[in-house]
Amino acid sequence: MASKKTPEINGSSMADISFIALIFFLMVTTMDKEEGISRRLPALPTEEQKAEDQKVNRRNIIEVKINSNDRLFAGNQPMDVRLLKDKIKEFLTNPNDDPNLPEKKVEEIEGLGPVTMSKGVISLQNDRGTTYSKYIEVQNEIIRAVNELRDDFSMKTYGKKYAKLDSDKQDLVRKAVPQSVSEAEPKDVKKKK
Repeated sequence: MASKKTPEINGSSMADISFIALIFFLMVTTMDKEEGISRRLPALPTEEQKAEDQKVNRRNIIEVKINSNDRLFAGNQPMDVRLLKDKIKEFLTNPNDDPNLPEKKVEEIEGLGPVTMSKGVISLQNDRGTTYSKYIEVQNEIIRAVNELRDDFSMKTYGKKYAKLDSDKQDLVRKAVPQSVSEAEPKDVKKKK
């Protein structure tokens, strides 16, 4: 008796189908990219420019510190990160002209006229052991406070939120409500509380 041979499946087209499927998935799949915090760094001073030491009045600075245990301190007081935005807004606006909060100055801004501005500066310092997520959370609250102040100024001046303004008006609002944040190099800012 003759032995029966099992018929083979032709696999030559399977390689073509696999290649086409691979190309399809490569074309339609998106890759997430990591993004950091976007910051515009100041321009380097030229040779002619001399860096002047400006003395800043202590009342014009609020120190925001994050220790290695991710505890937040604003103005040397422990604080919940959810309350930071309101603390920063109160600090920068000084609504009751508190002598312990920042001074105000009137500055002439071309296109707006005289504008009362805060001399307040937010000094942010974190410990080397601070987690990145806590650092970003604090950064977001500070930026949220500045953005809300810009929205308030924009609504009073133009009747629109800051994001709805054209770029020229947004520039004017940024001049009137500057984002004055000073970030120091991370170091040991531990607090035993």
